[in-house]
Amino acid sequence: MADAFLVVNAGSSSIKFSLYIAHAESLGLAVRGQVEGLFTSPHFAAKNDAGAVVSEKAWGEGAKLGHAGALDHIAGFIRGELAEHRVVGVGHRVVHGGLEYTRPVRVNADVVAALEKFIPLAPLHQPHNLTPIRLLLERQPGLAQVACFDTSFHRTNPEIAQRFALPAELHDAGVRRYGFHGLSYEYIASVLPQHDAQAARGKTIVLHLGNGASMCAIEACASIASTMGFTAVDGLPMGTRTGALDPGVILYLMDQRGMDARAIEKLIYNQSGLLGVSGISSDMRTLLASADPRAKTAIDLYCYRIRRELGSLAAALGGLDAIVFTAGIGENSAEIRARVCRDAAWLGVELDSAANARGGPRISAAASRVSAWAIPTNEELMIARHTRNLLGAA
Repeated sequence: MADAFLVVNAGSSSIKFSLYIAHAESLGLAVRGQVEGLFTSPHFAAKNDAGAVVSEKAWGEGAKLGHAGALDHIAGFIRGELAEHRVVGVGHRVVHGGLEYTRPVRVNADVVAALEKFIPLAPLHQPHNLTPIRLLLERQPGLAQVACFDTSFHRTNPEIAQRFALPAELHDAGVRRYGFHGLSYEYIASVLPQHDAQAARGKTIVLHLGNGASMCAIEACASIASTMGFTAVDGLPMGTRTGALDPGVILYLMDQRGMDARAIEKLIYNQSGLLGVSGISSDMRTLLASADPRAKTAIDLYCYRIRRELGSLAAALGGLDAIVFTAGIGENSAEIRARVCRDAAWLGVELDSAANARGGPRISAAASRVSAWAIPTNEELMIARHTRNLLGAA
């Protein structure tokens, strides 16, 4: 009987999961899936490591399964899949670990209470990340759980890179730049030596481009700066999030438009970004396929902001050896990669158009002074590794 590790990533309306089987020196993916539409039209689907659907269920329009019901269904499915294995630990993606949690931690009620303090810093994610942890603590208190944080990887940022120009009292109270998508960046840093040993030893900018988007400057596989800051709404424009915004705009919306905090929160998190600018969609694929000039404006703004941040992060690094594209848009959109690489020609990036069309992994010309790559991220595997390592050391 082999040990197995369950990875859970809970959102507001879905729970994604992956199951890994432990081997001597590695972890093998057995199955992954999700329950989506938790409160509207729940649908469960699971696929094996080859991508074939092995189980599927729909509860119908108007059904409200919720996180508890979804977790029950996933647990039942996992039990049926594990005739020869046993789940010895569950790893959870938790967006915010604050200053206290700089590495993965085994979870108990006190840890959950401490993590609840960070809900205001990640209101779209943190409450839902914690829900399955609480449920499992109540139902299976003997099952080991590990929280892995999207902020932890960035704790190597220099102190000066974490500061806002605010009074010291606010900085000391935790109002500082944290950075997010750390599990994705950590995974890329772990596999970069297999692709480009020089970049792994040197200076690399990783572009995590998905519905949530950010960029990270990495030196010798450690984070030194990120486009995201105090919250996950800062930096690049995203699917529905503004990205960087002059704080004076917030004051204007309050004073001149009469908007309260909740209305502004909805605007900057849910109604802006690609969706807000285009008025069409938050999905880059839809915008790229559209002839509407508003779609072009949204794409142009997205690429322009990436170009600006590339320059900023290269300055923070003091040079550049490589750029890496990852996440949904970064891994799958040859058009966006091509635009970004052309914009980065001044930094020494020379695109290989044929390699880019194939999806890489290397998408830069052999003679390019700065190499460019498209490398799939794997946050779930990173969480499974952390869970195994932490529980093995316990």
